[in-house]
Amino acid sequence: MLKNTARVLSVAGLMATSFASFATTYPLTVTDISGQKITINKEPERIIVQDGRDILSLAVLDKSNPFKRVVAWNNLLKNTDAGTWDMLKSKWPASAKILDMGFSDQGQVDLETVISKKPDLMIAQMRAKKSLEQGGVIDKLNALHIPIVFVDYDINPATDTAPSIELLGKVLNQEKNAAAYTKFYHEHYQRIQDAIASIKNRPNVFIEPLAGRSDSCCFTHGETGWGKLIEAVGAKNIGSALLPGATGEVALEKVIAMKPDVYLFTGSIHPGKGQTTMMPFGYGASQAEVDKEAKVLISRTGVAQVPAVADKHVYAVYHQFYNHPYNIVGMEYLAKFIYPQQFKDLDPAHTYHEIIRNFTQLPDQNFIFSWQPKK
Repeated sequence: MLKNTARVLSVAGLMATSFASFATTYPLTVTDISGQKITINKEPERIIVQDGRDILSLAVLDKSNPFKRVVAWNNLLKNTDAGTWDMLKSKWPASAKILDMGFSDQGQVDLETVISKKPDLMIAQMRAKKSLEQGGVIDKLNALHIPIVFVDYDINPATDTAPSIELLGKVLNQEKNAAAYTKFYHEHYQRIQDAIASIKNRPNVFIEPLAGRSDSCCFTHGETGWGKLIEAVGAKNIGSALLPGATGEVALEKVIAMKPDVYLFTGSIHPGKGQTTMMPFGYGASQAEVDKEAKVLISRTGVAQVPAVADKHVYAVYHQFYNHPYNIVGMEYLAKFIYPQQFKDLDPAHTYHEIIRNFTQLPDQNFIFSWQPKK
């Protein structure tokens, strides 16, 4: 009996030590994704979120309420992913009252109003760093001793997403939750890498993000966002060869000349924009509406003549995964579309629902992620 009691006490002690190892001690000095060293004097309680999609990172960390520390944010979801925003405000109604500051990537913001909320931390995306510097936002916040932590899911999504979550876990005293999610993320990413390691001939892939948002074709991503995700699964991104910058328009004739093996496009529900031919993926989407819009998009003059489209090597996926803490799901869809034989048993939708059920307290609702032609 005494031996059993001692064993129980020993195990309990180990568990206590294990859980204690996840507790953050302040003051804390960290190096963020931009390479800057930042000292956080105490656990942040009042946060500015420069890119509203980072609320989905906070959903992994502050599970019970990802908005509980947020005093101001740029609610990009309201205009770019209405289904997700509806889900969030239904679960946490008070989120609709948080200051939507319009903290754009161009650094334009009513900074005095934001400062009046007395924040003690700002979370910002790396792609916004230059404009925030040029707009004087960083200097002003530094002068007020409000630290800025830069994360990234867009510029180098495959390499920076998990470290960004781990970074925020340390800063917000939620290392245990961060570690659980990033372990899952790394495992799924490594499975993709293992499966493609033996593939010698890497296919050429063209992606048209937000297809249908204008009459012209083709907007695409180069060395960023979807372009980087395509490269992360071992394929050649045509946009990287054609664009001088991160994103831009390319002529359809050039796309055809590059002979894509796979043609991809993306979409999500953008309210109030008046588009009639955009793929309405996401929460609240209708499969019938997705099928209808896909038919229009692949029938466009010129696009229909692309051999990959004519041969039904054309697919579509939820747009927001290009800049998203759950972008491992987007990578799984890319892998499945680009290498259908190697990944015929892969179920990216299941991966997404695993994330929601096991690592967040978000409602696990129906979600339409993708489209592919019937063959």
